[in-house]
Amino acid sequence: MMASDVLTIVLAGGRGTRLGPLTNDRAKPAVPFGGIYRIIDFALSNCVNSHLRRVMVLTQYKAGSLVRHLTQAWGFLCRELDEFIEVVPAQQRVGESWYEGTADAIYQNIYSIEKIPCRDILILAGDHIYKMNYKSMIDRHRERGADLTVACLPVPREEGREFGVMRVNDSGRVIDFLEKPENPEPMPGHPDQVLASMGIYLFSKNVLFDRLFEDAADRSGQSRHDFGRDIVPKMLTSHFVDSYPFRDENHKTPAYWRDVGTLDAYYAANMDLVAVDPVLNLYDREWPIHTYQPQEPPPKFVHDEPFSGRRGMALNSLVCQGAIISGGQVQGSVISPRVRVNSHALVKDSILLDNVQVGRHAVIKRAVVDKHVRIPPGFTIGLDPWLDRARGMVVTPKGVTIVPKNHDLDRFT
Repeated sequence: MMASDVLTIVLAGGRGTRLGPLTNDRAKPAVPFGGIYRIIDFALSNCVNSHLRRVMVLTQYKAGSLVRHLTQAWGFLCRELDEFIEVVPAQQRVGESWYEGTADAIYQNIYSIEKIPCRDILILAGDHIYKMNYKSMIDRHRERGADLTVACLPVPREEGREFGVMRVNDSGRVIDFLEKPENPEPMPGHPDQVLASMGIYLFSKNVLFDRLFEDAADRSGQSRHDFGRDIVPKMLTSHFVDSYPFRDENHKTPAYWRDVGTLDAYYAANMDLVAVDPVLNLYDREWPIHTYQPQEPPPKFVHDEPFSGRRGMALNSLVCQGAIISGGQVQGSVISPRVRVNSHALVKDSILLDNVQVGRHAVIKRAVVDKHVRIPPGFTIGLDPWLDRARGMVVTPKGVTIVPKNHDLDRFT
């Protein structure tokens, strides 16, 4: 398969309101993850590892941080060889409205898309954590002569309300598709599971264009111009819509795919990385996750005074370049670049983003601290949810405290 056969479009304009305050200043795909990555790095790495090197990234909401990251991390493809990751901002080319849905986002850029010769168009969300070889999906799509192929995987039935839920026949053809149903229908023989769409769509190019023009011309007011709610269900009776069971390149059991659409899901996915045998394998050289690597020195651990309890150490944690664990202790946590943990401080089961400074004797437990926050000496986070809320932080339904970017904690001392 040649790279010129397929154009990949990554939808990266989402607000990610359920990830606030982490999305107060950035789009959801630009939210940091796992210390040095951004969420969008996983979809883009899947593309490069699948030998798909012609990618358009559609942006909209607060895209500055995302565009900067893409420029820094993903500028290595060679345009002279017809390889590119091209950022396409919302332009209101076909009207005065911003994107009204996932299908409308592509329709509004159809003028740019149709200039790129290709046979099929792969549409991805830029806000999921997973490893997948898209080439296998493309091969199946072509072998079976499908008009549209939708990637899918089983999820617990109680989570089905958050996804498009599919039913397929014995050959794998999609016969029913409901977006975020209130009472999702279980899989045959599996009463506790539903077959969920992963938001990965592979269209034959002409079929996609026809469906987008048809949807845009709908004047009934019923269409939300969304693939899951409108495009896919309408195609079931007129086109061959095939399913593609997710094949995980993570090589673990069970298959790893995370929609980090809520703060608790985001926290849990990061915590997946710090186990002795991490659920998500970032160390597979055959399927690397690419990102921007800041020019920082190696992480440093200083002070070892066992009698006073002053020891710089980290256990079951990720500690990134430029971080200094200066006499403090880190347990089960993700420590991003340029973080400093000072003497006698404790950071446990937490995620500290870039340039967080932890003062002496401070205690942080089950928290996500966004960039450029200074935690005063003796300060506590994650021990008292009522106190955390009173200090302007967010506490999730599962009790994780979120500290907004640049949050001024000194005024509470």
